[in-house]
Amino acid sequence: MQVNDPQNRLIGDMPTIGIRPTIDGRRHGVRESLEAQTMGMAENVARFLSEQLQHPNGLPVECVIADQCIGGAAEAAMAEEKFRKANVGVSLTVTPCWCYGSETMDMDPLTPKAIWGFNGTERPGAVYLAAVSAAHTQKGLPAFTIYGRDVQDAGDDTIPADVQEKLLRFARAGLAVARMRGKSYLSMGGVSMGIAGSIIKPELFEKYLGMRAEFVDMTEFVRRFEEEIYDPEEFERALAWVKTHCTEGADRNPPEKQRTPEQKARDWELSVKMALIARDLMVGNPRLAELDFGEEALGHNAIDAGFQGQRQWTDHFPNGDFMEAMLNSSFDWNGIRQPYIVATENDALNGISMLFGHLLTGRAQLFSDVRTYWSPEAVQRVTGHKLSGDAAGGFLHLINSGPTALDATGQQEIDGQPGIKRWWEVTPAEGQACLAATTWHAGTVEYFRGGGYSTHFVTRGGMPVTMSRLNLVDGLGPALQIAEGTVVELPDEVHRQLDLRTDPTWPTTWFVPRTTGSGPFRDVYSVMNNWGANHGAISYGHIGADLISLAAMLRIPVYMHNVDEASVFRPSAWTTFGAQDPMGADFRACEAFGPVYG
Repeated sequence: MQVNDPQNRLIGDMPTIGIRPTIDGRRHGVRESLEAQTMGMAENVARFLSEQLQHPNGLPVECVIADQCIGGAAEAAMAEEKFRKANVGVSLTVTPCWCYGSETMDMDPLTPKAIWGFNGTERPGAVYLAAVSAAHTQKGLPAFTIYGRDVQDAGDDTIPADVQEKLLRFARAGLAVARMRGKSYLSMGGVSMGIAGSIIKPELFEKYLGMRAEFVDMTEFVRRFEEEIYDPEEFERALAWVKTHCTEGADRNPPEKQRTPEQKARDWELSVKMALIARDLMVGNPRLAELDFGEEALGHNAIDAGFQGQRQWTDHFPNGDFMEAMLNSSFDWNGIRQPYIVATENDALNGISMLFGHLLTGRAQLFSDVRTYWSPEAVQRVTGHKLSGDAAGGFLHLINSGPTALDATGQQEIDGQPGIKRWWEVTPAEGQACLAATTWHAGTVEYFRGGGYSTHFVTRGGMPVTMSRLNLVDGLGPALQIAEGTVVELPDEVHRQLDLRTDPTWPTTWFVPRTTGSGPFRDVYSVMNNWGANHGAISYGHIGADLISLAAMLRIPVYMHNVDEASVFRPSAWTTFGAQDPMGADFRACEAFGPVYG
């Protein structure tokens, strides 16, 4: 299994971070004494961010610094022009001194922006921070403000740990916003089984994410089957790879309902073709142009997609489980590569949540049904086992037939513990281990009359994860919920007994959200009882604080989270909507400022 080099497979240059060194513009002594320190601060920050960050496709993050310090409106315009040519998508203003706030500020309404005002007593950088923050709030251009906790000496060019944390949180979220802009969500099919999340709302993508919604009927897959609109050489290579590396498990259908060997062989062939076609629909494939399919070679520039599947497709054709699971994974027959984000049942709201997680982390994502809350009492009644440790208060059964990435087996390791790595860090051996831990079972024909194959594995315990979900609320708009927690492992026999009570041909993750003793996080049951839909997107790591910052940039309120209050980082304007009621203030601020692209 080879490791592919990072690449930008979407149309449009990668966004950069623009660094704006602002300065007191008074010459003949004041400005001249600050030039070196101010530009040095910008260069230091640019170096730090470039060393610490990578885009989700693995490419390095570039920082662009204004050609000169910004002391007034003219130099602000010069910086803006340079940034426009350099595809700056995130703006960071830095200064160690007083500057003229409304004359030096970034006025671009579409660019996420932050200001770091150096906390030093010799020059009032923090005073500028407060002044320009007020200007941003007054003008309706919310900005994140970064103020170091401890006073630094004027010649101290280090970046304190608390400042580093905020710089990185802002930059990760801001780059995610910039990366989505101008891209597409590709709806492959329509509404699946009446699931509200698959009722695609173009205005959601347009107003809140700066994206477009693209629509392709599922008959396009049939057309491409019949007209052979895919790379035939890659198909043969992929099919051979599947036969070698995708271990077929037991067919759990009743004998009289099992598909024949010939039907199963055809199911595998169509499943592989579906994966090729869905990928080509998303991002295009230059090989198709060589086969005289120039239009199809272009794709839809889709950073995110969903496949309806049930029921019209799956009543006749193989399900989309192989397609979804493999595309969402960090590897396939072409080797280690960036995951694609594909939502099962065309649940675009969960697809957006998966996209958020991937853009923030560069890791493969899980798509799961939030299926069952297992209380300690119920587990003991069914299995005789008394729960302990992280699982002592019960757990949630996360399970779904299709798009949970094979990375979720937990066969990759981070610091010696099960994890999901950023895709470019996954080794060939770890990719093989994920495949070896997965079995592929003939789809349950009661659900999938057209056949197909579903994955089965159980996620290794001990992984920190974050479950999130975007919901649409009439009269409110989009709202996000977040639950950080841990994957737990159960004794084999306990797992087997519980797993067999639902569909054992699907992948299982036993999840314990971190509880707080109050509200929707009073206990594990309360989290399940307050979850807003039947699906959740799960990302490795505790990324709730990053999600909160990203949501604020997009003007999407967060109505449920268990992130420590000290880690929550939103634009300074949010405090003016109720400093002692941060969650309510989030709703009021998002309503007042409105969607970025609205």
